[in-house]
Amino acid sequence: MIRRIAIYAFLVAMLAGCREEEVIFIPEEVEIAQPEYTSVRGMYVLNEGNMGSNKATLDYYNFQTSRYTRNVFAFANPNVPKEMGDVGNDLGIYGSKLYAVINCSNKVDVMDKNTVKKIGQINIPNCRYIKFYEGYAYVTSYAGEVVINPDYEQIGYVAKVDTATLQVVNRCNVGFQPDELDIVNGKIYVANSGGYMVPNYENTISVIDIESFKEEARIPIAINLQGCRADRRGVLWIFSRGDYYNNQSMLFAYDTRHERLLKSFDCRVSNMWLDGDSLYVIGVQFSYVTMKNEVTYAVINTETLQVVSECFITDGTEKDIVLPYGVAVNPITKDIFVTDAKDYVSPGHLYCFDAAGKLKWDVRTGDIPGHFAFLGETTYDY
Repeated sequence: MIRRIAIYAFLVAMLAGCREEEVIFIPEEVEIAQPEYTSVRGMYVLNEGNMGSNKATLDYYNFQTSRYTRNVFAFANPNVPKEMGDVGNDLGIYGSKLYAVINCSNKVDVMDKNTVKKIGQINIPNCRYIKFYEGYAYVTSYAGEVVINPDYEQIGYVAKVDTATLQVVNRCNVGFQPDELDIVNGKIYVANSGGYMVPNYENTISVIDIESFKEEARIPIAINLQGCRADRRGVLWIFSRGDYYNNQSMLFAYDTRHERLLKSFDCRVSNMWLDGDSLYVIGVQFSYVTMKNEVTYAVINTETLQVVSECFITDGTEKDIVLPYGVAVNPITKDIFVTDAKDYVSPGHLYCFDAAGKLKWDVRTGDIPGHFAFLGETTYDY
């Protein structure tokens, strides 16, 4: 494994506004593997940063040069604060733009997808996840302040954003604390968590008609929903985080065409990635009853609804991962990427496994790496 590290220091002049001190940005570039020449040129990794720390950062791996560069946003944008803000919650590419949802900073940073130069900013309070469809970005918002309250009164909404003007043009109210969303056959499906309302969690999926942009139904699934991904047959894969006591995290397959629950899976889920007919599931379920973590690395065939692998890491190196947090699959090579949040306050780690589940390389990241976007000639919109 190649481990040649080149560190570059870039001195930046005094910044405008309140940032009057001289700031030195030190992005780090690491050569880690053999070059790959496919239609996927690179991969962005959004590091969340611990809540309240203002440490969200963006890393980039160039498959063609095999170089991993940490904190690329800081170098590309020397005239803005060197960190992106408080909690990087989602990442996506649409057209020529890269979108980073920065949750507690109440914004979506919009960048050129090739240079990472900041183009603009969409202001949305307590924004969570983003999805794109026919010239618009749809962003979930908790709407209210960050506070745990079983009697929380502020419902959430989905913002509709014109990707040409970067303006919010409409919004649709949904349930409490909406998280991930996906779009199937002219409908937006939104996972309502009610995560601030412990122990009175939400348990529904909101259904929005995309043409009228009105909520037309709420479908009960399970408490504290977070994940929501649609496969090519119109089956919605939804996971619940449970309540960390007696209600465990679970995965559900819901048929949007026939409006019925197909199957539930008794596996712990905290993140997932859909690649063709394969759903890669990772999970860390902490129980306040046993005071232990239960970890999952599973693959589910979305056509047969069967678990085809209980652990997609096959060489035993999963023992080196402390807290699996993010997962992605290269759509061309089928390499599997897993991030490790470690202790949530120090730099994390990114592991690359080949399609057979054997470790190819690993590298240090920013704090709490969790979200991916592949850069290529084709839009890989996940």
